Amino acid sequence: MASLNVGNLGEYLREQRRNAQLSLRQLADAAGVSNPYLSQIERGLRKPSAEVLQQVAKALRISAETLYVRAGILDAERDLNEVETRAVILADPTLDERQKQVLLQIYESFRKENGFGSGEESTSATGSEAGGMAGDGSDTGSDADSETDPRRTAG
Repeated sequence: MASLNVGNLGEYLREQRRNAQLSLRQLADAAGVSNPYLSQIERGLRKPSAEVLQQVAKALRISAETLYVRAGILDAERDLNEVETRAVILADPTLDERQKQVLLQIYESFRKENGFGSGEESTSATGSEAGGMAGDGSDTGSDADSETDPRRTAG
């Protein structure tokens, strides 16, 4: 058995494709991938990129994050809340695609600011350092500066 951890993904994709009543060729066309490549994914012979999974999910009208978890890109336990949040945003029929993407970008920026990156390990314990915009650190307004800066205490 291949150690790609995509057999489960392939079976799931095949099931979703059949539920959507799409042929392999129809799904490949809708997702913008080749028919043989999609067939290899379904048979567990290829591990698709996150971008390909996103296109397939869009064509199937399912959550890309669900496919990411099945493909081993996201850790199901650790990222369950994030996956659920993203799935709810993507499934909201009142938002158009642009609004969904903007909302996901805002959500991700808040996660990074709070020290949680998607798929990346955070090197900073505080989000203020990772999410700060000061290029040279000259005017960061940190708490340590405010305690010793006479301009801040005189008022």
